[in-house]
Amino acid sequence: MSVSNVSSADSLFALLSQAGKSATATASTGGSASFAAYLANLQAQSLATLVGAGGSDSNTASSLAGLLASLQSSAAAANAPPAAGSKAALADPAAAFGMMSFINQENVDFKAEYAEMSELGRYVSALQQAGNGLAGLDASATDSALKTRLQSLVGQYNDWVKRFDADMQSGGILADTRAAQVSRYELAQSIENRFNGAADGFNGLADLGVSIDAGTGLASLDGAKLDAALANNRQGVIDTLQQFGANFAKSAQLLDSSNNFIANRLDNLGRAIGYLRDNLPSLQAEFGSGAAAKPSASVAQALAAYQRIYGLS
Repeated sequence: MSVSNVSSADSLFALLSQAGKSATATASTGGSASFAAYLANLQAQSLATLVGAGGSDSNTASSLAGLLASLQSSAAAANAPPAAGSKAALADPAAAFGMMSFINQENVDFKAEYAEMSELGRYVSALQQAGNGLAGLDASATDSALKTRLQSLVGQYNDWVKRFDADMQSGGILADTRAAQVSRYELAQSIENRFNGAADGFNGLADLGVSIDAGTGLASLDGAKLDAALANNRQGVIDTLQQFGANFAKSAQLLDSSNNFIANRLDNLGRAIGYLRDNLPSLQAEFGSGAAAKPSASVAQALAAYQRIYGLS
């Protein structure tokens, strides 16, 4: 796992330090609201860099929206008694408290997402091997072996869908992670591709009895339909399964390959995690500790997996 500092974000702590130093100047003008706005703008730029702004993951946008909402809320509470974990010496301790609370939460969420994306990548790799298994079929395979191998891929695909379905629903760990959503979409499209087998008179796996339920996203195999296709055009079935298997394996390989969706997301997350691990103590010393993160049950479970696998807190 790459947990090195973000080279493009090396100046983040220096910028944050400048924001802390500017607190004195801000206090002299009585502009706590402007300090909160300054922090919001600064963090919008800096945290975007941490998670790879300019990429297509919408996690960045949602995170920044959360930051702005947090700072707006804390600015409104500027006259409230200082919260535990705030830095009273700052011109606007409430705004800094909101900022640090947000960073604490992101530090947890990034690790949870890293664990889930890593696991998703392992499932995709296994699906690639299942596709290769179908691509390697030949005429010597028995009808039973053909059916078993196809049913195995369907079962592995369903295990993958069920494993990450909750993560990809609204509010889930991977709900706004484009790399995860694209992976699910692309592999479903590969199964439903009606061009596989066209040269043999088939309209994809649908003519061999494989379909995906629109509601659950789960695939199923109609054994009777596959038997009928084998009886009518056995070589065509083999050709179709070979073509599908090769295309499915290629789709899975591309998703998990270097510099592509899954690897890029993991790299961005790893950099953000590494940066926060190295600099969070200094940020807390400058701006206060903020509120502790409050992970949901699913995030807490994924965070525990991250700590168990990578031995990092």
